[in-house]
This record gives sequence, C-alpha cells and structure tokens, in this order.
Amino acid sequence: MKSLVLRWMCLLVLILPLFFWFGHVITRFSLSPAVQSTGLRGYMRISPGMMDQFLDMHCKQCALVSSSGQMLGASVGKEIDKIGCIIRMNNAPTQGYEKDVGSRTSVRVVSHTSVPLLVKNEQYFFQQSVNTTYVFWGPDRNMRQDGKGHIYNTLQKLAKKYPSARIYVVTRERIQYCDSVFQNETGKNRMKTGAFLSTGFFTMILAIDVCDSIRIYGMIDDNYCSRANHTVVPYHYYERNRIDECRMYKVHEHTRRGGHRFITEKAIYAKWATRHKMEFKHPTWSL
Repeated sequence: MKSLVLRWMCLLVLILPLFFWFGHVITRFSLSPAVQSTGLRGYMRISPGMMDQFLDMHCKQCALVSSSGQMLGASVGKEIDKIGCIIRMNNAPTQGYEKDVGSRTSVRVVSHTSVPLLVKNEQYFFQQSVNTTYVFWGPDRNMRQDGKGHIYNTLQKLAKKYPSARIYVVTRERIQYCDSVFQNETGKNRMKTGAFLSTGFFTMILAIDVCDSIRIYGMIDDNYCSRANHTVVPYHYYERNRIDECRMYKVHEHTRRGGHRFITEKAIYAKWATRHKMEFKHPTWSL
C-alpha cells in the first residue's frame, strides 16, 4: 500500500510542472493580440494583416457636422475645430468652407454610393488626410468579402495602396442591428417599406458608440420643413444648384422604393437626445 502511494506521489511530482507549463502556454495564446481584438466589433478594419482589428476609438466630445446647406453662413468653423473629435459624412469638403464647417476631420462615414467620389480624389482622402478614420457602409451585395463585392474590392485595393490609411467597414451584423433599431423605434420593417437607412443614421449610431457627448451641427428637426417660415437651403452646402433640402426630404419620405426616410430619422434622433448627451445647433432643436 505504501509503495503504491509513493508511486502516485512520484507521478504527481513529474506531472504537475508539465500541467502548469501547459496552462501558461494556453493563457498566453488566449491573450495573444492575434486572437484577442479590442474595440467596437461592428467596425472592422481593412488592412493587410489586420483583418481582425476593430475600431478602437473613444471621444469625450464629438462634433457631428451635417452636409446640409444649413451650414452656409453658420460661421462656426472655429468652434467646431476646438472639439476633440469631428465627424463628417461622405465627400463633404472642408476646403473653401472652413469658416462655416471647420477644417479638421477625425472620422468620415461614407456610403457605398460615395466611394467613387472619394476614389476620384484618392490621394487627398487616403494619403494626405492621414489623421482621418474612414468608416464605410453598404449592402451585402456590394460589401461581401468573397470577391464579388465590388465596393469591398475597391476598398481592399485602396488599403493596399495606402497602408497607413485607416479604412473600416460596418459589419453585416452591425447593419442588421441598425435595421432592428429603426424597426424598434418606428414599428416599421425597413425592408418591407422599401426604405434605405441614410448615411446620417449610421453616423449617429457610430457617434453614440464612440462619443460621451455629441454636438450636432446643421441638422434640421422632423417638423422643420412643415413650418411656413422655414429657410430654403441647398440639400448639400457644397452643391448650390441642386434641389433644396426640404424638397429632397419630402420626395424621399414618400418614395415607395429606394428612398431614405430623412424626416422619420430626425424624429428618432429627437428620442435619442432624451437618452444621450446630444445637442443640436444651427438650427437649435426644441426637445
């Protein structure tokens, strides 16, 4: 009996060091940066060797600058540039409009439909603007990663050409989440109503994800266009001869297929402003 106990004790002496060594290896592997990725999992980076890197960003205060013609004559450029993180949309320029919209850009949220506009000036957007993070969104048919998503393929080429560029895509799961948010807030299924979420909607979701407080510039509320004395401005501040903002919003709101629900989305933002630190400027909202 004693000899049996001694044999077991000897065996344990031999096995225990191996056990602790193996556990140490497993722990190191599980904490390896190649396996564990920090950041917001809804936004995935496109970069050689960094396919599992997620957007790791946090801002105490953000300025979300609308592309609306409301920004013309706002003269808030200096005010905007003093804010820690500045978020813009699509290809909205700053050059020539600095007095009204500021000059800095921290994050630019871009629709799949606006990618060709950035490609036309790719050296500026992806080489000169080295301090800007780009977040692209689009439907799965354009963003799929099996070689058939033509917008995703374009972004991959840009990431290889400009390896220092910070290029992210909104994941399929995050887009589905945004759809569910829209349905929860409105009671309407986006797909069944024939609507597309706007770049502004994805930008507001992103801002809530990364910002403690948000100051929104140049965004009108959902009742603005129904007021008799509302100001007529261009849809975009950098496109003077296009349809005016309210006409664009009304056309999209009632389009059966393929329209954005700009006015409905503004009503949703008003709800969010009661739950998050959000302030609307130029024009100011009455919440």
